[in-house]
Amino acid sequence: MRRMERTFEELLGDAAAAPVDGWGFEWLNGRATEQRPSWGYQRSMSARLATATAALDLETGGGEVLAEADTFPPTMAATESWAPNAAAATARLHPRGAVVVATTADAPLPFADAAFDLVTSRHPVVVRWAEIARVLRPGGTYFAQHVGPASVFELIEYFLGPQPEARRRRHHDDEAAAARAAGLRIVDLRHERLRMEFLDIGAVVYLLRKVIWLVPGFTVERYRDRLRELDDRIRREGPFVAHSSRTLFDAVKI
Repeated sequence: MRRMERTFEELLGDAAAAPVDGWGFEWLNGRATEQRPSWGYQRSMSARLATATAALDLETGGGEVLAEADTFPPTMAATESWAPNAAAATARLHPRGAVVVATTADAPLPFADAAFDLVTSRHPVVVRWAEIARVLRPGGTYFAQHVGPASVFELIEYFLGPQPEARRRRHHDDEAAAARAAGLRIVDLRHERLRMEFLDIGAVVYLLRKVIWLVPGFTVERYRDRLRELDDRIRREGPFVAHSSRTLFDAVKI
């Protein structure tokens, strides 16, 4: 049975039952699409890891992104604050000699000053510039891809209504100023908005279950009426279109 021939309840049931641990999004294959940033974060991160001596990957999720690198430096560490993700990252990365450290979002990083010559992160929820600068050696690099301002706001505002104040959060200019204040020099800063398409309502439910800060408190039952309206709209008009926001940071510890 083709996807759009499935009923609203069937699509909801599939998405509600899908596992949402880790940072892999393979479940969305064939259900949603997203353009990728032009800079190729994974490829560039892997190249930098291959020449580093000691590296730290922050908020590694289940270790999916880091594990795609062919070569790790002699010292490779990663942090993760959500226990199921930390367990998955440990299973994925320990066999390759990387140490995964469970952390909490508001605690200092459990590493000595100037411990790393490379710190990486893909889509960190909280960017703690002072801690990043502290654990970097002078001349060391922070290389990361952040979620930028007003990312997926077409979808967020569909459920929550207008969010004018929230649209400025995570702006690259503000983050660059915070990085400089922490003692980092910006080498490269790029920002892109990228087209996303949700092909069925299941894709919407899965994303909101997995990325829980998009619509805080989201449950299928709480938003069932809005989900049904959106399902009708997708069937009638085609994919729901939104835009992700991504920022590339390449910064050096002064």
